[in-house]
Amino acid sequence: MELLDESIVPEHARGVKQEAHDFAQQYVAPNAEEYYRTGEYPWEILEAGREAGLVAQDIAENYGGRGFDIAEMLALVEEFFRADPGIGLTLRLASFGGQLVERHGTKDQHEKFLRPVAEGDQITGLAVSEPETGSDLAGMTTRAEKDGDEWVLNGEKYWVGNAVEADWLTVYAKTDDSDHRYSNYSLFIVPTDTDGYEAEHIPEKMAFRASKQGHITFDNCRIPEHNLVGTENKGFYRLVEFFNDERVIVGGHGLGMAAAAIEETWEFVHDREAFGKNVSDFQSVQHDLADMRIDFESARAVNWRAADKALRGEDTSLWGAIVKTNSTETAVTCAERGMQLHGGRSILTDRRIARIYRDCRIPVIYEGANEIQRNLIYSQQVKRNEQS
Repeated sequence: MELLDESIVPEHARGVKQEAHDFAQQYVAPNAEEYYRTGEYPWEILEAGREAGLVAQDIAENYGGRGFDIAEMLALVEEFFRADPGIGLTLRLASFGGQLVERHGTKDQHEKFLRPVAEGDQITGLAVSEPETGSDLAGMTTRAEKDGDEWVLNGEKYWVGNAVEADWLTVYAKTDDSDHRYSNYSLFIVPTDTDGYEAEHIPEKMAFRASKQGHITFDNCRIPEHNLVGTENKGFYRLVEFFNDERVIVGGHGLGMAAAAIEETWEFVHDREAFGKNVSDFQSVQHDLADMRIDFESARAVNWRAADKALRGEDTSLWGAIVKTNSTETAVTCAERGMQLHGGRSILTDRRIARIYRDCRIPVIYEGANEIQRNLIYSQQVKRNEQS
């Protein structure tokens, strides 16, 4: 069963999709169960992905990358996340946050920080969430204060991908206390070997075990003033723009997992007998499989529509929220149905459907919980109604 067919994918992105498919089948899928069991960071697969030209290649060609656009990234993550979400996220996070530096940073920052990531010599990450604050981007408390020709960071960050493994991070910190709460934040490049930067892995997760997130403490962490990314106090707006596009790609996380749940369940019910006949012969089972396919195809069509709008330069604030919510929740629905159709075997930890079921609970939370996305969908529609 080939659910992630290329017919809906723009022609220019099909080559990347095939590369990602071949890589995922050779390196990711065969190792998924082992890395889930051990919870180790998949350094060898990351290195193979670099050599294959599929890691950190959303960075522009000018700085050593391949300049993947949003359609190419969506095509890539569909394949990676179908093979294994934990490893897939590790491969994706190797350049996460670098896009903000590319869009808003200086040429010196591009050469010093972006190029090593694109060329496979470094990895990065994005530090936004905090122990007590996640989706409220205007509620973060980590501060950066100017002291001569340096910025001094104090505070904590949580759920940071590659907090321990990265060479540098893009860090979101409070730099003002104005009444306009959205104009109080800035973005900084923070090398992880800077004095005052301490990171540790968070307690082990139930899912995405091959991807590592960390808890960071900044204790008078001093960085040069030229590590400010873009304009001071404009970080909130830059981060919102970034996440709007990124959520279209996160929708692909859900699509990959939904496809995996359907494929795994289809194979299981067509290879099992009960009450003297094949399980797939029961009408209720057929209806469940049909509903899974309907939900998946609907979500995928809307997700690729959103990608097309992004390619055309349209505002993705509404569409990113729609597809992030719809595609990730489709994964949850398909995994739940898959668990039910697997019966008692679904609860065995070595079963792929059990891994998918646990994994699909994660993307409905990260990059803005889906409850927040529904707020955005409504507010963006109100805004559009007022403008029309």
